[in-house]
Amino acid sequence: MDGVLTDTSAKAAAESWLGDFAAVLASGDAARLAALFAHECHWRDILAFTWDLHTISGASAIAERMVPVVTRLAPRGLKLAAGRTPPRPVKRAGTDAIEAIFTFETTVGPCNGVVRLVSEGGKPRAWTLLTALDEIRGHEDPANGRRWQDVDWKRNFGGENRADRRRMAVAYEDRDPAVLVVGAAQAGLMIAARLGMLGVDTLAIDREKRIGDSWRRRYHALTLHNETRVNHFPYMPFPRSWPVFIPKDMLANWFELYAEAMELNVWTATELVAATYDEAAKRWTVTLRRGDGSERIMHPRHVVFCNGVSTIPKTPDLAGLGDFQGPVRHSGEAGSGSDWKGKRALVLGTGTSGHDVAQDLVVSGAAEVTIIQNSPTLVVSLKEAQAPYALYDEDISFEDCDLIATSFPYPIYARAHQNITRMNAEADRKLLEGLKKRGFKLTSGADGTGWQIMYQNRGGGYYFDAGCSQMIVDGRVDLIPFADIERFCAEGARLKDGTVKGADLIVLATGYEGQKEAVRPVLGDETTERIGPVWGFDAEGELAGMWRPTGQPGLWFLAGGLAQCRIFSKVLALQIKARELGLIA
Repeated sequence: MDGVLTDTSAKAAAESWLGDFAAVLASGDAARLAALFAHECHWRDILAFTWDLHTISGASAIAERMVPVVTRLAPRGLKLAAGRTPPRPVKRAGTDAIEAIFTFETTVGPCNGVVRLVSEGGKPRAWTLLTALDEIRGHEDPANGRRWQDVDWKRNFGGENRADRRRMAVAYEDRDPAVLVVGAAQAGLMIAARLGMLGVDTLAIDREKRIGDSWRRRYHALTLHNETRVNHFPYMPFPRSWPVFIPKDMLANWFELYAEAMELNVWTATELVAATYDEAAKRWTVTLRRGDGSERIMHPRHVVFCNGVSTIPKTPDLAGLGDFQGPVRHSGEAGSGSDWKGKRALVLGTGTSGHDVAQDLVVSGAAEVTIIQNSPTLVVSLKEAQAPYALYDEDISFEDCDLIATSFPYPIYARAHQNITRMNAEADRKLLEGLKKRGFKLTSGADGTGWQIMYQNRGGGYYFDAGCSQMIVDGRVDLIPFADIERFCAEGARLKDGTVKGADLIVLATGYEGQKEAVRPVLGDETTERIGPVWGFDAEGELAGMWRPTGQPGLWFLAGGLAQCRIFSKVLALQIKARELGLIA
């Protein structure tokens, strides 16, 4: 590998390493296996060698975890993936490497892999390795085209047609679903689609009257802050004619279209009001309350909570807030800025929602808008915020982009985001310096890892500037540190210097409680605590309790941005299918 890398030499190095890897796996020799890995090395496994998500670092630790399962899983047929992106030289997280996609088989089914090779001692050695289960043999996803092999050419004249069967399927008059999905926004619809394609009977419920209303009801100006090209739904990508950033109502309408096109079983105006788990029967008893007040008791084997990272609004207990004579609204219910033309507003919070609400108020003609900052906030321009998705600009297939995106073990993922954050700060230097002069407190996230890891750790704390930061710099949006406020009062906010900042409206852009707190009223304290941590990184750098087993059998969570939900809905669906087949106890 020494010298200038070409596509030809990259392919030769990848084939050589894969051949050695296959031979060592067959031998079960831990020392030889460890020798195939670089001094710094990480292995991320997604269901291929374990029925979970794990990241192991260090050659000896990798060999120790991998060798014992080789006999049971019998990995074989390791080869470069036909028809996919060929091995190529890349720079990832500042390191030059050869990146190669490969395939292999186990006793469970076909798997995909991504290896990144660096040169050490004149030989290619693995810096990072991903192994991921693709399908369960005998239960493949029919979307791959196999559905046409057994097509029924008959027509049922005089009998039930497809619409009749769909009505009966959705009604659940004669059966219970195997899986109950709570929440029918992006996460709920995607996991319902994945499970449906695997033949797992799934009912999704949503408390809203109409699919997509959880997005329609949010503040008027809401538009996605990452680009359409990375946000496609599984099986149904967005039309190429769609805008770069999707407005909330457009996305909400897509939810309805998707549910219909994918023939998903969805009950709207339905709420989960109680749920208990029977350890002996390995099933839930759930009580669903319909829009007409009636209740239905069901016994699914799995409950998937897709209640989102932004679920229960946080409403802090602020001194004097109850004395304020005007309306107090959480940002999720802020509505349109045009409703407050000529009025004064205080917006508490400097994350994305706080900035968006403040900007909407200003451009809609509010007389005075003041944003109140408590904690330091990461600010990155909307353009620079797309940097983590640069992979999707590479000249490779969308499927390969998703696979490669999952292949970064946390230490490398964090390093890449440190590099991105530094580059963003340099590109946005003028804007950030202007904010500092106005007294705005900035952060680059824990260890400088930036906004995406902030999101995955705490669900917020950053803003993609769509114009509000410049409004703060220019003084069109006033800025007050929360520490300067003595208490709220009838007229607005009384500052410690004795002055009063008057307001007709107070908006609390104070974020949301986590998913775990959202399920507590339904599950009760004992079951909720059994779940364990949800969201945030565990010791291996995997998201805790998310799209993987929790401490409560039969209970799962899926949440995140559209790209996360698209990728990991498949991971979750495979785990549930494996349990339905008895492959996992």
